[in-house]
Amino acid sequence: MSKIITVAREFGSGGRQFARRLAEELGYEYYDKEILSEIAKHTELSEEYIKSVVDRKPHSLFPIHIGQSFGGMDYQLQQMQSIFSAQFDTIQKIAEKSDCVIVGRCADYILRDKDPYRIFVYADMDYKVKRCLEHRKDGEPDNAADYEKLIKKLDKERAKYYNDYTGQEWGDKEYFDLCINTAKFDIDTLVKKFVSVWDK
Repeated sequence: MSKIITVAREFGSGGRQFARRLAEELGYEYYDKEILSEIAKHTELSEEYIKSVVDRKPHSLFPIHIGQSFGGMDYQLQQMQSIFSAQFDTIQKIAEKSDCVIVGRCADYILRDKDPYRIFVYADMDYKVKRCLEHRKDGEPDNAADYEKLIKKLDKERAKYYNDYTGQEWGDKEYFDLCINTAKFDIDTLVKKFVSVWDK
């Protein structure tokens, strides 16, 4: 059976960087945006639209584990059903192919029967704001106050998505095997510490 590590993360915590470096160190496959590309192939919808639905537009009437169709569903909800069914199937398939690290997308819940090692990456707000400003891209906030508002907004959306589609509390230690505060150590150090105790 493949060894699976899932990484959920707060915005600005460096969780994506941690996951990528971890995959590199372990020699595992790394999946993040690649999942959206696979979903696009199965649904014939644009990656941009899929990202807006998967990352930010959850719908409380459609749990992620439900695959049947709904009578009378309008076109938008049919698209949502198609996207979430494709996400579920895609994550199941990639987890069967090889050892891997999967970022976000409720992978810890979707793969719960495969016993993944579930990591949640977080940090205090000051650290997240500082890190975001250091890695700022064009069009993003250029001051700490606005970035803090953005971080809170995006984390709220991530939490709602996760909570709505899993019935679990995003970031609750009960649902994760390891919670990592990236403000305490640099990411490379954290990766090396994890790899040193990981059973390859």
